Amino acid sequence: MKDEVLKSKEAIVDEIAQKFTDAQSSVIVEYHGLSVADIIDLRRQLKAENIEFKVYKNTMTKRAVEKAGLKELDDQMEGPNAIAFSDDAVAPSRILATYAKSKPQMKIKAGVIEGKVVDADKIREISVLPGREGMISMLLSCFQSSIRNFAYAVNSIAEQKSE
Repeated sequence: MKDEVLKSKEAIVDEIAQKFTDAQSSVIVEYHGLSVADIIDLRRQLKAENIEFKVYKNTMTKRAVEKAGLKELDDQMEGPNAIAFSDDAVAPSRILATYAKSKPQMKIKAGVIEGKVVDADKIREISVLPGREGMISMLLSCFQSSIRNFAYAVNSIAEQKSE
C-alpha cells in the first residue's frame, strides 16, 4: 500500500517538474482570499489563452522545483499556491498581473520564464509586453515600412529621371 502511494506521489512530482521544464512561462500565485467565483473566472480567462492553472501540494512542488533545478523557487512554496503553465512567455504574466490589479487578495509570487527564475516585479514588467500576435504584427510592420520606404525612394528617382 505504501509503495503505491509513494509511486503516485513520485509521479506527481515528476509531472510538475516536467511542466516547469517544458513550459515557456510558469507563474506562481497565492490565491488566498479569492472566492470560488473569482477562481472560476480566472481559470476561464487562462483557459481561453491555453494556459494550464493547477494547484499542487507545496511539499510536492518543492520536490519538483528541486528536481527541475529551480531551487530558488523553494522559498515561494508557502501558503495556498497555484501555478500557471504556458507555451507563451507573456500571456500568463499579462493575465495574472491584470487580474491581481482588480483582485488585490491574489499575489504574484515568482515565476520561471524561458528557464530562468524571476521575481514578481519582473513578471509585472513582462505583463505589459504585447502578446505573441502583437509582437508578430510589430515585426511585420517594421519589415513593411522598410520595403515601403525603399519603394518610395525608387519611385522618386524614377520620377526625377522622367522629368
